[in-house]
Amino acid sequence: MLDFVARWYKDRFSDPQAVTLMFILLGLAALIYFGGGLLAPLLVALVLAFLLEWPVAQMSRIGINRTTGASLVLVLFIALVLMMAFGLFPSLWRQGLALIGELPNMLDKGMLYLGSLVEKYPQFVNAEQLQTLQSELKRMLDTQHLLDIGKQLLGYSASLLVLMVYAILVPLLVFFFLKDKEQLIRGSKRFFPSNRELARKVWSEMNQQIFNYIRGKVIEIVIVGVASYIFFALMGLRYSALLGVLTGFSVLIPYVGATLVTLPIALVGFFQWGFNADFGYLMLGYGIIQALDGNVLVPVLFSDAVDLHPVIIIAAVLVFGGLWGFWGVFFAIPLASLVKAVINAWPASVPAKLDLGEGI
Repeated sequence: MLDFVARWYKDRFSDPQAVTLMFILLGLAALIYFGGGLLAPLLVALVLAFLLEWPVAQMSRIGINRTTGASLVLVLFIALVLMMAFGLFPSLWRQGLALIGELPNMLDKGMLYLGSLVEKYPQFVNAEQLQTLQSELKRMLDTQHLLDIGKQLLGYSASLLVLMVYAILVPLLVFFFLKDKEQLIRGSKRFFPSNRELARKVWSEMNQQIFNYIRGKVIEIVIVGVASYIFFALMGLRYSALLGVLTGFSVLIPYVGATLVTLPIALVGFFQWGFNADFGYLMLGYGIIQALDGNVLVPVLFSDAVDLHPVIIIAAVLVFGGLWGFWGVFFAIPLASLVKAVINAWPASVPAKLDLGEGI
């Protein structure tokens, strides 16, 4: 067994380029895993700079220097974020509070519906189980429990200071990343080994793919969210803006996100209309949006990543999401593609060629 492991290691890691690539990947993974909390503003700024690099590069091509281009792009991006913050978020906040305030009425209506099921189908629904469920739900929504939730939210209010730090540091870091890109890249090369041709090959393959993924994911969120909001608003569904935004952001988690967001949409539709034609039209239209997203929009936006099997994508979401939280989920597909690119670029075992050479 030890001989087999030794031969496998010699075959796979005899190339110095492969060893360098492995150490670079392990070092970056360890840095993000153990220092991700401390480096979070830096990592967020890197992601935003990577996303905003394209318009800055286009400005450089037409003669605008990088300092001016970076300033213009960053100002436009901050203006867009502020417009969303003051235009969209207050509406979402009001709808969220209204939905929370209506939860007790929804609970009562749901209990009445379940009580009717107990009368109609006593062999399938047990009255004792219904009472246990009702008491547990009431306990979750009682005053003391809501106060406990409020205390937790007040505890999280300390994160407002962190948000203020982000609001100052992240735009500043993004500006310098965009303005001094070439200088920073040249300086960072000192920390990597010289024999990094294989790592450069993998990066050149992944660079454009990661950019296309980030840009495509932002476009997908906007298209799905806007389309869902328009459909919900035309249907007259309550909390249409909130549910539209949830549907848009659900695309961040492939396959799983669409399943999770279906529950609140179905619940709001049921409590508003019950099981009637409007509820059926709502779920049918929502299903069509999800089908168009999965079968038309995703292949167009992510043509480089559609060759990943759904099992691999779900496994990547679970693994990288468990390691790095939101960003692990967001970059699950490119990280899985990175693993695939490394495997494809890894030097193959060549014992047969060595034997031929020795024989000659």
